[in-house]
Amino acid sequence: MTAIVQAPEQDRQLSEQKTLSLYRAHLSKGRATLAELFGSHMEVESQGAWLSTSDGESFLNCGGYGVFIMGARHPRVVEAVHRQLHTHPVATRILLEPTVAAAAEALVAVTPEGLDRVHFALSGAEAVETGLKLARAHGRRRIVSLRGGYHGKTLGALSATAKDVYQQPFRPLLPDVVHLPFGDAEALRAELAAHPGEVCVIIEPVQGEGGVILPPNGYLRQVEHIVREYGGFLVLDEVQTGMGRLGEWWGADLAGIRPDVLLVGKALGGGVVPVSAAVATREAFRPFDKDPYVHTSTFSGQPLLMAGVQGALRAIHEEQLVTRARELGERLLPAISEVVHRNIPDLVVEVRGQGLLIGVELVEAGLAGELLIELFNHGVVANHSMNGSSVVRFTPPATLTDRDVDRLIDSLDRATRDLVGRAATMPEGGR
Repeated sequence: MTAIVQAPEQDRQLSEQKTLSLYRAHLSKGRATLAELFGSHMEVESQGAWLSTSDGESFLNCGGYGVFIMGARHPRVVEAVHRQLHTHPVATRILLEPTVAAAAEALVAVTPEGLDRVHFALSGAEAVETGLKLARAHGRRRIVSLRGGYHGKTLGALSATAKDVYQQPFRPLLPDVVHLPFGDAEALRAELAAHPGEVCVIIEPVQGEGGVILPPNGYLRQVEHIVREYGGFLVLDEVQTGMGRLGEWWGADLAGIRPDVLLVGKALGGGVVPVSAAVATREAFRPFDKDPYVHTSTFSGQPLLMAGVQGALRAIHEEQLVTRARELGERLLPAISEVVHRNIPDLVVEVRGQGLLIGVELVEAGLAGELLIELFNHGVVANHSMNGSSVVRFTPPATLTDRDVDRLIDSLDRATRDLVGRAATMPEGGR
């Protein structure tokens, strides 16, 4: 085996520039421009809560859009995937295959009671499509989603994603889609009362991409009650909020509800493989039970991915990461709020969150971008919110150590103090 020789600094820089040019040539000029705003760093390695770049820098990863609830390359997940890779990674989908059956059993064991049918997919958007198709199969052809909600960008999922800038280039989308205010139970009641037995409601328990928007107390129970009262179909999108992100296994658990279909993704693959799922009641899943070919995908339930699912669920159980997420959230939310309100009181609107889904809303979208850059300059990766552009979002792993927490708060303290200087030089209205 040829030894790997560490490239000199000049070669590494050339490699970064080469990668940037390849992005422009073959991927996305916009993504290349965005990368330049963050110094054109190239991520090459990750472990736990940390990622490393080609120039030898390390960053605390509080981004990843909710994928890394157990950090990167968790040993339990890597072990399971590695073992499957060297035995039987891809199945024919004709014969019985044990890993998908075991993964389904493990997932059903942690979802709300009565959700015991599973369809596996690859992306969150595919899980959304599955939920919408199940609703259609039951005659609910009218879709209600909530303003600020995000459900993906495939055509069906995009129809439910209430963001004009994403929808406009691809219209017409699905017909009979209505976007209502998040938190307004009476508006929802009026819509379903006007179309009894026809409506599928798709909703997130907390709107992550909307800017970490929490529902009013009791709202999700009202939603479930209204859906049942008027013969609707309820799809709960927990692609980002599930798997312990909110300090419980599911937002459904926090709200005390049971949807017809619960959507899972992001963290389901343990930060190692891409996988999602739609978990349904027996009645909701009936059209798929009747005809196994009515909704299929080549890579649905493939053994390599199912090994990752089993490893992820096992890791969460063994390390009590749901409890850890709740405890960390209770510590981080007030600490982040204190730093932000102390350092940039005139630039912040609100700090809000649940568990390890925390948002900092700035007075202008441009300031959110500047804060992301300052955080990066101080060794922390966070995310913007696609439907809430003025919100910086923190989705750290539940595997953070006390030292990691201290690093995050210290970096935020320095980043927000530096942001004051940046804000002072930004033109009014151009932030």
